[in-house]
Amino acid sequence: MQLLFCRLRTHQWCFLLFNVALFHALLFGADIVEEYLLQSSPNTYTDVQTLDIRERARKLDMGQVKGNASRYFRISNTDACSHGNLFLLAFVSSNAGNVTRREVIRKTWANVSQVQGYGLLTLFAIGIPQTQATQEEINKEYADHRDIIQGTFPDSANNAVLKTIMIMRWAVTFCPKALFILKSDEETFVNYRSLVEYLLSLKRHAEDLYIGRVNHQVMPIRDPLNKHHVPISLYSGKYYPDYCSSTAYVISQDVARKVFVASVAMVTSMPEDIYVGICARKAGVVPIHSSRFSGEKHIRFNRCCYKFIFSSFGMKSEELDEAWEEINDSRPCTMLEMYYGLIKCKALTYLDKLTSHDSTESEESVPPKH
Repeated sequence: MQLLFCRLRTHQWCFLLFNVALFHALLFGADIVEEYLLQSSPNTYTDVQTLDIRERARKLDMGQVKGNASRYFRISNTDACSHGNLFLLAFVSSNAGNVTRREVIRKTWANVSQVQGYGLLTLFAIGIPQTQATQEEINKEYADHRDIIQGTFPDSANNAVLKTIMIMRWAVTFCPKALFILKSDEETFVNYRSLVEYLLSLKRHAEDLYIGRVNHQVMPIRDPLNKHHVPISLYSGKYYPDYCSSTAYVISQDVARKVFVASVAMVTSMPEDIYVGICARKAGVVPIHSSRFSGEKHIRFNRCCYKFIFSSFGMKSEELDEAWEEINDSRPCTMLEMYYGLIKCKALTYLDKLTSHDSTESEESVPPKH
């Protein structure tokens, strides 16, 4: 009887160790593969142009913008970052007329001002709406929340690049001490807790960081009849530089400065995320891929999965409410729930990443949504 009991205890310990090993393999194993096999080529760019951009970024003086903010911003909100140093400054690119959507985001995933004692600030980036009535609504919204910056350009899909440049300009001018900057879309759910914990775990200096869902070897479309047509005169390379999906990515403060400096000599008639990727390439910054950013993929809700990922795209307002309520539930994930959630996350994100390599082989393919 005693021998049988010992054997049972041994089997229990073996089962427990197996589960612990499996859990860590699911949690970390694929990330190790990703880190070494799916990253962009770790080249160091040291040409004259790159060195010049990096030097100008280091010496960047934004005094002119500070002294004449109304030239660049309809709503400058210059004091939004004045209360102290920030760990993460987040910008949500929003359609000017989507007042209701911004309110949902405020009440859900953006309703976080710190993680583990590290400060966060969320701002909405918009352009000029089509009607004065909408502008009056925005003025009231700004008075109520003080979390909007507004450019001097019309708010349209064609001006997405101008909105991104505005974000970079505001960040380096009015919040230069924020360590990291997140840019996301209003259709995206962002898990601040998971993201900040990851950034805190980085064993590297907070420099040259440009991380998100990387699009690799996307070919410019040369067909003049295609709405995504990019002429050789605008971009002559066979492939675009690797770039992060505009749905959600994080850059360090120095990268914001470098991208802003590089953008001065760039035309803006280009998809937003490709534009940022080209500016980063000119500044010698290599994007880092993380499958915990969903890119343009909508990850079907799973509580344990959503506690792990950084972002999920294509979220409806009711889905935001559900996701926020569930991931803030104090219930811990059981071992089985964690297995299921992580398997689902990994399967969806890694298969999507691997298949995306095949989809970029033809010049007739349509580039990712911008």
